[in-house]
Amino acid sequence: MDRLIYTAMTGAKHVFMQQAGTANNLANASTIGFKSQEHRFRAVPVEGAGMPTRAFVVDASVSDVMDEGPLMFTGRNLDVAVNGKGWLAVQLPDGSEAYTRAGSLDVDVTGLLQTKGGYSVVGDGGPINIPPDNTIEIAPDGTVSVVPSFGTPNNANAIGRIKLVNPPEANMVRGADGLFRMRDGQAAPADQTVKLTSGTLEGSNVNVTDAMVNLISLSRQFEMQIKMLQTADTNAQRADQLLSLSS
Repeated sequence: MDRLIYTAMTGAKHVFMQQAGTANNLANASTIGFKSQEHRFRAVPVEGAGMPTRAFVVDASVSDVMDEGPLMFTGRNLDVAVNGKGWLAVQLPDGSEAYTRAGSLDVDVTGLLQTKGGYSVVGDGGPINIPPDNTIEIAPDGTVSVVPSFGTPNNANAIGRIKLVNPPEANMVRGADGLFRMRDGQAAPADQTVKLTSGTLEGSNVNVTDAMVNLISLSRQFEMQIKMLQTADTNAQRADQLLSLSS
């Protein structure tokens, strides 16, 4: 069978995969703290006699785009955004740590400070427990303070400090739950240079316009690959007709 079929087939397959990745980015354009992904491909030359210019397409890697998203002021005292590089540490159900930049926090019915996804925020002494009937304040260094909301107002009391980390991005990998982890499975050390901005959230770093243009371009590339498959099939049928006439 003509090698063009295999060349076009691998091209169409990986363009389709790239379309799926771009569509996922677009679907998360309004997700707080979301980091977009991009597929990286490479060409593998077809080895053998003849047609040395042809190449297959293989998916080399899926990389995370770590650019920062826009900051959005909310005024909510439990919303925090990481200034510059850095991550908030959260605790997974198995006790290990993961990292996120989605700083929309909340307090569950047991008083634990959690993300909207239900993961407990890690403090310097483990998960942070908020006493009931208190107003919460989060300082730029991650210190969580509470002020009783009943009786005579008192001074703010610090009850913990959110663990902020800033490991090398190359050492981090995204999990199926959207949270990032260290590749070696170890917990990242706390970094006191990472700062937070209270009352603010970081938006998704997906550029909707670029993603839409990319999606249209990929759609046309996919159509081109399918047309190449059809051309190869037509060429094969014509060759069969010529051979049958000559026999």
